[in-house]
Amino acid sequence: MHASRLLSIGAVLLLGLVCSAQEFPKFEAGIDYTYARYAPSSPYSKGHSLNGGGGSFMFNVNDALGLKIDLQGYGSNLTTFNIGPNPTFPRGALGSVQGNLFTYMFGPEVKYRPRGLNPYVHILFGAAHSNVYGKAFRSICQPVAGVCSFSKEPSGDAFAMAVGGGIDIPINKTISFRPGELDYFLTRFENPFTGSNNQNNFRYSAGIVFTFGEGHY
Repeated sequence: MHASRLLSIGAVLLLGLVCSAQEFPKFEAGIDYTYARYAPSSPYSKGHSLNGGGGSFMFNVNDALGLKIDLQGYGSNLTTFNIGPNPTFPRGALGSVQGNLFTYMFGPEVKYRPRGLNPYVHILFGAAHSNVYGKAFRSICQPVAGVCSFSKEPSGDAFAMAVGGGIDIPINKTISFRPGELDYFLTRFENPFTGSNNQNNFRYSAGIVFTFGEGHY
């Protein structure tokens, strides 16, 4: 009788642990600071440091797989160009550019949820918008005829993709600290200044994640 009672108690405790393991947050919302090293693949402009921030929202299908929306905005410092004569700028060029970058991406994220650390990986696709290339065209190409080998203002919209991951550290049931997320960050702005439409960038972000709702499977 005593043994059967212990087995019954053990079965109840085990069932409770299993049910607890089957619970996961249904939704996650994050706010963050974001830094991007933007690389336009230009011989006269090797890269730019962009600072900004934004947020994300994720719907968790189960405890491992979620569908994520990521929205970010960045600003750039003023950059001055002094370009010697070349095929793109037959007469050389001089100008200053300061602008912005916004990204709107979504895609799947896979997260492992042991106690203590919750690492995750994701791949996100979407769009980017920037006024930098348009400002560069207006400040460098338009003031003097014949400075640039092209006469059409570049588009401010482009494809964007981020591949990477990070770690969330739960503080309590509803708040987690995100010390770092690292991404390979691709944009494909039409870039007549360099002849290349791929910008291979790096992105780092950190912030706070709020979880709410309970899902079961």
